[in-house]
Amino acid sequence: MSSSDSSRARFEASKETMRERARAGVQLQLDGEEKSLKRERGFKELFKAFWALLGQERRPIVGVLALMTVSTVLGLAPLYAPKLVLDNVVDGRPLPGVLEPSLGALTARGQLFWILGVSLSLTVLALLVGLVGRWIATRAAKRVAIDVRGEAFEHASRLPLHRLTSMSSGGTSSLLRDDAGAPAALIGEMLLNPWGALVQLTGSVIMLLIVDARLVLAAVALVPIIWITHRTWIRRIRPMWRETRKIRREVDGHTTQVFGGIRIVRAFGRRRSEATRYVRGQAHQTRFELLAWWWMRGVDTAWAIAIPASTAALLCYGALRIIGDAALLESGQMQPGQELTIGSLVLFLTYLTAMLGPLATLAATATGLQNSLAGLDRVLDLFAEEEDMPTPADAVELDLESVVGAIKLEGVSFTYPGTETPALADLELDVAAGTTVALVGPSGAGKTTLCNLIARFFDPTAGTVTLDGTDLKRIPVDDYRRALALVEQDVFLFDASIGENVAYSRRDASKAEIRRALERANALEFVDKLPEGLDARIGERGVKLSGGQRQRLAIARALLAEPRLLILDEATSSLDTENELLIQASLSELMRGRTSFVIAHRLSTIRQADLILVIDAGRIVERGTHEELIEAGGVYQGMVAMQTQRGPEP
Repeated sequence: MSSSDSSRARFEASKETMRERARAGVQLQLDGEEKSLKRERGFKELFKAFWALLGQERRPIVGVLALMTVSTVLGLAPLYAPKLVLDNVVDGRPLPGVLEPSLGALTARGQLFWILGVSLSLTVLALLVGLVGRWIATRAAKRVAIDVRGEAFEHASRLPLHRLTSMSSGGTSSLLRDDAGAPAALIGEMLLNPWGALVQLTGSVIMLLIVDARLVLAAVALVPIIWITHRTWIRRIRPMWRETRKIRREVDGHTTQVFGGIRIVRAFGRRRSEATRYVRGQAHQTRFELLAWWWMRGVDTAWAIAIPASTAALLCYGALRIIGDAALLESGQMQPGQELTIGSLVLFLTYLTAMLGPLATLAATATGLQNSLAGLDRVLDLFAEEEDMPTPADAVELDLESVVGAIKLEGVSFTYPGTETPALADLELDVAAGTTVALVGPSGAGKTTLCNLIARFFDPTAGTVTLDGTDLKRIPVDDYRRALALVEQDVFLFDASIGENVAYSRRDASKAEIRRALERANALEFVDKLPEGLDARIGERGVKLSGGQRQRLAIARALLAEPRLLILDEATSSLDTENELLIQASLSELMRGRTSFVIAHRLSTIRQADLILVIDAGRIVERGTHEELIEAGGVYQGMVAMQTQRGPEP
């Protein structure tokens, strides 16, 4: 099947899903999981949420609306000038009473120049007031974008880990970049444009009523017909843009994964298939964009036809009125001043255009409005998700200076969300401060899960984990994490300098403190050999460094934090002999005096532990020192014997 055929099949399937959701009145939430279906938000709910997101910028935006009102009214006033010129200056009719004191004594030429001068002045003033309003609105929109993106980033970073792992990195970036910018775009699309249109529409209708009420009735009768047609079409467009954003997020997320694992892609010869998948995703997205484009162009075309057709119809009607009124005047059936003049007809058509223009503008911006509403919808979906580990009302403030580091587990069980089998069951553990605990056992036994509970990446399903006698759930999670450091086998480093990566654990660290931490981690020697030293950039995930060098930077980062609790997850499992000796020395320095939990397979690491826990199937099956467990002759003794048979360790 070609990529075109495949994308078309997906497109048709997506359209059918969208129709089903429309019939059921539901929409997919965030990552498109069927289990997260919910009721679609109405416009009133979206507007209320949008207004709340404006925060401190609400007052400036209200000021902008006032400036827009002034600017629009000033802009409408000069449109009256053609009537004055045609009827009063050229045709010599009496001036309106309000202008007679100012212009009555002037010649026709003087009246002409006065009218044109005032009109030009009002036009320039309207432009200046509008410019000030647009500047304030633009500045407010930028601030709203920063605030909402910051709030979205903060909220996303507090979501449960299992939720974050289900969101691809590309999808998260799309959410923060595109969707979180929707409230700022809506300032113009939902507030400024409609308000400007309403003011211009109201002002135009008032002026039309002054000119000729019968013509107004003919013109206003056209508006509901056009607007109902417009609304019917527009309601179909937002689901299309929401689907487009969902597809874009999926494509971006997979693309990020592909280039993150490009070595695997090349190793298994999947470059062409991944390129084909990318093209299919782009084609799928493009089909929805084109579908929305056709609907929008239908709206634009309807307006493009309606406005000149309405103008032509009213021009014809007005011209016939002028001819008829002239005949009535000549026959004496109409008094002078009651007839429709050429100037009045021109004025009417001018204000008619001013009345229909805002509606046409709203039609033209409807694509952006529906796109932004879809983005706002997704941001609200994000904010609706519960944060991970909120601070309770009875929280206990943690004084880092007084933390001893004693950890206790009482009746702890844990089951991962979406699963039924417990990963840990009924754990009892009492670890004194400063103790080094080694966790051993087969893969999948629950070692990492236990460390995740101690690090409070998850809360236990049952039971309690305490620090110095205080339930971790009562300690603000940010406070607790400042007492903790983590060194993993798969070290994560940022595409930044060595100094910035080490100081990630303590932003206020001086250069001397960073160098001291590197020295204690046996990393200063290789850092000083680099041309740029601490300022050397190491690439994404530290790609410019060796595995041992990355591990030592991670240890230096942990040392700089001066934690009371330490978790080491397979920190030496994939290193060569020379690097392992250096890392072991660094780890000994890191663990000194700290409560440490070490996941390890090598005896050289395990033997140093004060307590060894053998975990199997989520339970602690053996515990004791190396000598005690060897003498007991149980599971641990068998693991040691098997490892010894493989050959001596470094």
